[in-house]
Amino acid sequence: QMADPFLYDTGERSHYGCLGHEVQIEYLKAYVCRPSFSTNKAVIVVHDVFGWQFPDIRYIVDLIAGHGYITICPDFFKGTEPWKSTDHWPDFPDWMKNHDPMKVDKEADVVLKYLKEQCGAKKIGIVGFSWGGMAVHHLMLKNPQLTAGVSLYGIVRDSEERYSLLNPTFFIFGEKDHTISLDQIFLLEDKLKQYCKVPYKIKVYPGQVHGFAQLKPEDMKPEDKPYIEEARRDMIDWIKMFV
Repeated sequence: QMADPFLYDTGERSHYGCLGHEVQIEYLKAYVCRPSFSTNKAVIVVHDVFGWQFPDIRYIVDLIAGHGYITICPDFFKGTEPWKSTDHWPDFPDWMKNHDPMKVDKEADVVLKYLKEQCGAKKIGIVGFSWGGMAVHHLMLKNPQLTAGVSLYGIVRDSEERYSLLNPTFFIFGEKDHTISLDQIFLLEDKLKQYCKVPYKIKVYPGQVHGFAQLKPEDMKPEDKPYIEEARRDMIDWIKMFV
């Protein structure tokens, strides 16, 4: 069994008592959490390879809702199996072929329609982690309905078209991420300077590995905690600034 080079330690997950509930939207299941007051602002959360039911991602949904947004995490895997920490790493490329983060446009449209028509949302942001970060980068190039985006350690790699962002986008990276080298981050920064016409931001958090920002408080190591909390604050601040 090869070690997973990029997945953070999913270890023994502490049980998380969610604040939201599950809904069915057309052919998609989704987890939704609403703030305690009514609002016309919403945020879509795009899960990582562990899928929409993973406790860490639901924790993030609840966290964002607590800042005053109708927050929703749809099942972008459309009922298929998410990746599991017990799966074999050599199978990952095949799994990815069937779970392409660039093929999320239809699901995004279904969720946008739901948020506008059923929840009265006027401004909608998007936040994604890892696999979801790639999906966010893709959608911020394609879907003008998304007012702002935050991509956490996920980028579209192999397209020259990937720098013409439609709306403000913030890229969060860990300095010690095995999947995204600092060279790739510098290239992204360089090209965005040349091509991007909207506000963007890139930030690298010292000593952090892939997946660092969605850990729940009880799963954090003390030395990482300040960076995790800073990344989350930065993520929320970006959303608040534009959504």
